[in-house]
Amino acid sequence: MAEELFKKVFTVHGGNFDRAGESSTEIKDKLKDLNIDANLVRRAVVIAFEAEMNVVMYANVGTMNFIITDEEICLEISDEGPGIADIEQAMQEGFSTASDEMREMGFGFGMGLPNIKKNSDFLKIESDVGKGTRVFARIRLNTDD
Repeated sequence: MAEELFKKVFTVHGGNFDRAGESSTEIKDKLKDLNIDANLVRRAVVIAFEAEMNVVMYANVGTMNFIITDEEICLEISDEGPGIADIEQAMQEGFSTASDEMREMGFGFGMGLPNIKKNSDFLKIESDVGKGTRVFARIRLNTDD
């Protein structure tokens, strides 16, 4: 059984672009403090930032559980929002339901979920239309296994 080394739960508020990225920045700082390999830090921050932005852009509110064990970095993001009607379509690079306003701010180009997938060793996405979405992403710390 993996030993939990650190855990923090972040609340992410939908529509709050001013504070977008704060959770992923704090995650980056914590991983650096623990001397986690720089490539693993980068991958975790990409996952955290993309997931955080999806909550800011589409949901009312969400939580991001950040857990470090002696075996992996775990990110579990749950939101209360519209959900994803077609996860397979949403995983395609370039597919986006972002508004023109979001695109004008530099977001919503359909790379969020694909980037999360590319940077995860394990990814599971569950969604209920009209209720919300849950993203479970893992990065193994020891890649020798």
